[in-house]
Order: sequence, then structure tokens, then C-alpha cells
Amino acid sequence: MCAAQAGLLGKKTLLLERNDKVGAKILISGGGRCNYTNTGTTIANFISENPDFLHGIFKQWTVEDTIDFFEAYGIKGQEKTLGQLFPATNKAKDIVAVFSKILYETEQDIALSTLVKSVEKNADGFTVHVESPKGEHLYRAKKLVIASGGLPVQKLGASDFGLRIAKQFGLELVATAPALVPLTITGKDADWYSSLSGNSVFSKVSVAGMSFEENILFTHWGLSGPAILQISSYWRPGQEIILDLLPNFNLDNLIKQERQVGGKRLVSQLLNDYFSRKLVDALGKFLALDIKIASLSKADAKLIVDTVHRFKVKPAGDKGYDKAEVMRGGVSTAELRGKTLESKKIPGLYFGGETVDVTGWLGGYNFQWAWASGYVIAQAI
Repeated sequence: MCAAQAGLLGKKTLLLERNDKVGAKILISGGGRCNYTNTGTTIANFISENPDFLHGIFKQWTVEDTIDFFEAYGIKGQEKTLGQLFPATNKAKDIVAVFSKILYETEQDIALSTLVKSVEKNADGFTVHVESPKGEHLYRAKKLVIASGGLPVQKLGASDFGLRIAKQFGLELVATAPALVPLTITGKDADWYSSLSGNSVFSKVSVAGMSFEENILFTHWGLSGPAILQISSYWRPGQEIILDLLPNFNLDNLIKQERQVGGKRLVSQLLNDYFSRKLVDALGKFLALDIKIASLSKADAKLIVDTVHRFKVKPAGDKGYDKAEVMRGGVSTAELRGKTLESKKIPGLYFGGETVDVTGWLGGYNFQWAWASGYVIAQAI
């Protein structure tokens, strides 16, 4: 995005790409469909030590700008759940093709399969030492943009390169960790979760005052699904997560209604109205399922309500960077100028995208940040 926007302004860039093709991570995003923005984007959808920093960036490049930009190159968006926008073709390669077209037409240089070995600052800019199939080279430039992403998906060349460059130049880093990542369960409860592998339940998932209502997915190693990925960005090791497995109903009221008509049905029959048979059977580990509703004591009824609406989970950890969508943390926004993303300490050095301490929710927000940060840097270089 940065190279494309710079090209549209008549500037000349060299894009150093470690992979043998551009946009590798775009191509796998959204299951190959690319959820390229979200119509409801606000700074509340981002995690950062200073979310207000985003105001200066998102004023310059809005969601409408993203939509208009891609439409101008033939990408018609289709909105799915929760404001998520995908290409109508459902093909991520169409998004990459937009950038390839602009880079070609504006005559930007691209060096593929090129690994940056070192970066040095000198009086008139930067010297970048690279290694490629053609051998080793030195490139010199007045401005240097680090948009090398985060640590997830190592097989696509993800590395700590951006973080190492920031450290080299003395910039402060916010602690990094996998985000938008499945959570693992070990110990005595592991088999219980494993037995439910494949079951999906619409739930409200909460931790530390934050909550999301979407599907959760039981897996053979723990929990996944959109709501779990979302909450994982806020969860910290040792914290307990609360699952409301029936957020759109009040189970206490449902039990009372059953009592009013005689309460002849069993607890299992009531729960079967809302959950899969497999999940109901599994809940039998915690609840007496074969009791008639009319026979429930107050304590029994409370246990059922608490178990369904306040199911407690204490994850052992997460599935790590290989299964994470993004990296949390990165270059501190305190180190960057609020309108250009230029380093305050090192003039001419810019950081954008996932390398920066800005992490979006699941649903197109991280792409919106990528486009916006690329745009503002392109204006400044």
C-alpha cells in the first residue's frame, strides 16, 4: 500500500520482499477471501498502549477511502456479518492484483526473494545490505519504511525483523505476544473439551471487563472460533474466562416457565431445546440431567443457571504464533510521529502495519490499519 500510494504521487520506491511473490499474507487471509476492511471501524476496535494515537492516522485514510480505492480498481465489496467487507469475487488474489497493477503502472521496483541482512544509518540516509538469488547487494535510500509485519505464520517468512530494527535504533517496544489465537486446555479438563471437538456454540465470552458475542468452537486441544480469537487479544496467562453459553435467553426464566406448566420435562429435555445432544450430555459432568424440572431445588436450579450462563474456563495457554492471526505489541506509538509514523529519534525511518503497537480485532480491522498506515507514510516519504 505504501509503495502503491507513493507511486501514485509520482515518487520512486524499491520494495524489498522476502517471499518469491508479493502479498503472500493477503492471499491466505480470510480463508483466501480477504476481509479487507470493516464498515464499523473505530479506534475502539484496536488494542494499543495509546489507542488515541490512531485518530491522526484514521482521519487521513478512512474506511470510505479504502472502499473507494479498491472500487476504483474494480473491487466491489460485499458486506458479511458484523461489518466485514470481502471482495464480491471472494478472491484475495484480486486485492493483491490491485497493488501489482499500481506498482507496475507507476514503475516501482520490486526485489523478490530478497532477505535484508542489515540496515545502517548514514549522513544522507540509509544503507540496506540484502541477500538474493543474484547474490549480495547494497541499496541506499534517503527514506526507509519498515512494514515487515509481525511474528505469525512463519512459513510465509514472518520474523522479528521489524522489532530488531527498532531495537537497533533504540526505539521502545511494547511486549509482543500472539493475538487472535486459539486457546489451549490441559490437565483434568482436557478430555472434556476434546470430547466436544467440532461443536460450535453461539456464546458471550468475557475476560477482564471485555466481552464478545460470536461462536466458540470446541477443539481436541481447547477452544477456538471467532469469540475465542477475539477475547484472546485481551486474555493474559492465569486469567479465567467466563462463557455465557446461552446469551440470548435467561435460563432462570425458562426454568420458571417450565414449572408454571407442571415442570414434567427433564433438565436434559429443556437444554436439548438450545444445545446439541453432545453438549447436553457433556454438561452431565456438572449437572443432574435426569431430574424433572418440578423436582429441582433452588440450589439445583441455581447450579444449572450458573453453569450455562457463567461457565468458567482457565486456559493453559494459546496455540502460539503459527496459529495466531496477528501479533500484539510492537514498536511503541510514543516513538512515532502521530501524522506520519516517522521515528522521532531517527529522521527518515518509518514503521507501519503490524510492526507497530496497534492490534485490531478480527474482522478486517487489521487490514484497515495496514492501508491507513501505508497511505500516511507514502504522503510523508
